[in-house]
Amino acid sequence: MAKSSATKSSPYRLLGVDPGTTVLGFAVVEVDDKKLRVLEMGVIHLSKLPSHEERLQRIFERLKQVIFNHKPQEMAIEAPFYGKNAQSMLKLGRAQGVAIAAAMTSGLTIQEYAPRKIKQSITGNGNASKEQVAAMLEQELKIDLSKQLLDATDALGAALCHYYQTKNSLGSGKRHQGWEAFLKDNPNRVKS
Repeated sequence: MAKSSATKSSPYRLLGVDPGTTVLGFAVVEVDDKKLRVLEMGVIHLSKLPSHEERLQRIFERLKQVIFNHKPQEMAIEAPFYGKNAQSMLKLGRAQGVAIAAAMTSGLTIQEYAPRKIKQSITGNGNASKEQVAAMLEQELKIDLSKQLLDATDALGAALCHYYQTKNSLGSGKRHQGWEAFLKDNPNRVKS
């Protein structure tokens, strides 16, 4: 994938994408002097489209629209996890490829992250649930995500993971052995 341009001067914008063939999540985050602000997040519903090709077209067109509206410089996308169903993996890979193509044709740099890496970056635990990721994002950004689908919060997690990886805002990048160690090293991320 392309090299990150996150070292550019503030403000800059990141697009996070959680690819899917029935629901695709996306989130646009603006970073200004280490302050994070969510500009838009949501999902692209694809299940009612009759063919896989139409779903791919919708992904491409809608992401191009989001990119045009917000002008992010970078995209962080969740890598497909390995599943048992080869046909589902093929379709998911196509959805990811179309999302990457939308970003590439718009001049964005792209970085792919494994689901485990995103969870580790957001919660300190690579085995965290989607709900735990969403809860930590709510606390970190001080916003209510209760009305968002988990696909959208996963996309937001991908964007923040990229931010953390490129800006090293969590400090040493230290790996933690569970929640207790992570919270001990990050007391500011504990909700009172």
